[in-house]
Amino acid sequence: MDRSDNDVAVRTTLTPRQESAPPAELFQTLRLSMLPGIGPRTLRLLLERFGTPADVLAASGEQLATVTGVGPKLIHRIRTADHHVDAARILAWCQKHDVDLLLEASGAYPASLRDLHDAPPLLFSRGTIESADQLAVAIVGTRHATSYGTRQADRLAYGLAKAGVTVVSGLARGIDAAAHEGALSAGGRTIAVLGGGLGQIYPTEHVGLADAIAADGAVVSEYRPDAKPRGGMFPQRNRLIAAMSLATLVIEAPDRSGALITARLAGEIGRDVLALPGPVTSRASRGVNQLIREGATLVQTVDDILEAIGPMGRGIVTEDDRQVRNPAELKLNDLERQVLDAIESASTPIDQVIASSGLAAHQVMATISVLEMRKLIRRISGQYVSRI
Repeated sequence: MDRSDNDVAVRTTLTPRQESAPPAELFQTLRLSMLPGIGPRTLRLLLERFGTPADVLAASGEQLATVTGVGPKLIHRIRTADHHVDAARILAWCQKHDVDLLLEASGAYPASLRDLHDAPPLLFSRGTIESADQLAVAIVGTRHATSYGTRQADRLAYGLAKAGVTVVSGLARGIDAAAHEGALSAGGRTIAVLGGGLGQIYPTEHVGLADAIAADGAVVSEYRPDAKPRGGMFPQRNRLIAAMSLATLVIEAPDRSGALITARLAGEIGRDVLALPGPVTSRASRGVNQLIREGATLVQTVDDILEAIGPMGRGIVTEDDRQVRNPAELKLNDLERQVLDAIESASTPIDQVIASSGLAAHQVMATISVLEMRKLIRRISGQYVSRI
């Protein structure tokens, strides 16, 4: 994956959130990973061979030549890395524009990206990425959306955000923009993943939208800030959108669409693929309707999406310190949460649920029926229940 050789101008101070990473490690990771011709896979091979970015940069040409895919041209670039990447200037640009650099090994790095075999070694991030963002759904679709598509993207993103789910998309025109705007209008969180650098927002009319997203979520990129978007960058970007989300929802996609690439990548890494059907006469919906024929889950409502995601293998902790294992929990009212909290994963007597919740028996019995319908618990017998 090539990267631009242009440099951005500024100096080398870490932002407060970057101070937790060793400055030398961050500096060397930035210098190595931003070299033209080094993508995540090549970088991983180099690190497996030499150990640290500093060791890679210090390796001899003969040693570098032992790594698969590293030829004379790339060896020369690595040996003269400081001529190609001015890491100090990039770091200073980031400080000036409130952009954090998140190392893969750091706690601030999105945990879900580690499922990728070619996870980026660092991310440029403007805004904040929170632990609750692990509960995320990607909404993607065509840039040439119809009014039907943009309305549905806005509606579903709004509902997901209201339910506490982070909406991930790519800041493109059409479906992406509608999804981001729907989440923002709900007062929720949304993350935009760019196919270029943070200093090269594309399309340019979305600079204001990017600012709004950074204020209530994050705008992220694996590319250096001055990298101008090019065609090959967007499929790379799409793998991050898919990996950062529990499921990818496609709304309007013609036969050949980047959204279909995102859906395929999501399926390859074990994420759910969801699709909102469109009119059979609409060219914009041919690809998404075909996804449904091929086995994607048909969804129409936010509840459909939450049900499709189902229980999460690794729970997340919400802002109010609640452990959430199933997205459907986010739509429970206080009484329903009270009953659910009284039910254990092991077989739990209903009498114990009544005693632990402090509620009347008829309230508990009615609520158990609701929780069972939402597939959060199961009845083991007439007098026992357990969490799913």
